[in-house]
Amino acid sequence: MSSLAAPVVPRHLATPLADARAGLDACVHCGFCLQACPTYLALEDENDSPRGRLVLMRAALEGRVSLDDPDVATHLSRCLGCRGCESACPSGVPYGHLLEAAREQLSSTRPLPVVARLILWVFARPAVLRVALWFGRLARDSGIAAELARLPGRFGFPFAMLASTARESAPQWTPRRASVTRGTVATLDGCVMEGLFTGVNRATERVLAENGYSLCDAPGQQCCGALHVHAGDAATARTLAKANIAAFEASGAQFVASNSAGCGAMMKEYGQLLADDSAWRERARAFSAKVRDASELLAAAGPRPGAPLPGEITYDAPCHLEHAQKLSAPPLQVLAAIPALRHTVLDDREQCCGSAGIFNLIEPNVSERVLAAKMRCITATGAPVVATGNPGCLMQIGAGLVREGRGAVARHPVELLDASYARQER
Repeated sequence: MSSLAAPVVPRHLATPLADARAGLDACVHCGFCLQACPTYLALEDENDSPRGRLVLMRAALEGRVSLDDPDVATHLSRCLGCRGCESACPSGVPYGHLLEAAREQLSSTRPLPVVARLILWVFARPAVLRVALWFGRLARDSGIAAELARLPGRFGFPFAMLASTARESAPQWTPRRASVTRGTVATLDGCVMEGLFTGVNRATERVLAENGYSLCDAPGQQCCGALHVHAGDAATARTLAKANIAAFEASGAQFVASNSAGCGAMMKEYGQLLADDSAWRERARAFSAKVRDASELLAAAGPRPGAPLPGEITYDAPCHLEHAQKLSAPPLQVLAAIPALRHTVLDDREQCCGSAGIFNLIEPNVSERVLAAKMRCITATGAPVVATGNPGCLMQIGAGLVREGRGAVARHPVELLDASYARQER
């Protein structure tokens, strides 16, 4: 494929995709992205590769095809947005931002599926979301989710995801008063993290405190907006971003910590999301500069080693930690702080698991094929624990493990370090 020279788009015809034109022009169609793309590997269709989708975006921008053409929309919708292609690209093409721009433009003429619209509506309304997650916990804790997880195919999979979030009560321990203060931190509670992984949030707070960080509250925070911007609803994402910026500014914290790779990546890009808003541009940039993944903060502190935790794990890298935030080492440093924990390297650990926010709910067939490749690699390790630092990945891989039935589980790296510290306290 070769790109064609295109006329400059007049300002009065500007669109999200036209505004991102410079990134599109950076692609030289070399093909290095192909083997990094899970949908291309699963579907073997050039149109379902980053290079193919960029060609479709360029054709839409130049008026040679319509962006809401059913075939074009299908190929853009099938993208996981994992940004693995960005790590492989020698030209620095900002594929993730181009995809978001194309989807934003597409959403103005082609509404999202009803399921997607409903999910995004709920996540933008904290009171409604709390109720929805309460019912989710009820289904999980009552055992209903585990029973319904046995249903075949796409019917049982969401319940397997829910069942995988179950946790035994974590041992309670009190962090010691650190001799060195590394700064004040306000943590993002997160929607799914606080609703279904409450224990992971409390573990994150404890291990940060144990490693010298002073915690402070940030009331008023909301959903980070990642699900919305990835789906093309940038307007709602901007509204949520402003609410979060204001909430964390009021906390006075030096750092904003997230234990969710997708949320952290989104918040680190608020500066770009609000770049055209003169009232919020600088505030957004200042906020994004404070955002850290929890593993970043822990790695900067050491982290302090815990007590031996005999066992075997394998680590799967969340896409938005590995590719969007470019963080490979910090999660491994967290795991390395746990004595006696054996780590078996996972083949293709940098490949997407197929979760991708709500992708697994609106594109279940493609998601299932991507997960199948991931599960073959996980099963080959024989590890009883898969460590990964993102709620979507924990649920996607967790569901695969539930349905596999060999008793393996998915856990956040911070959970494991917290357990190591708790054992040391005993």
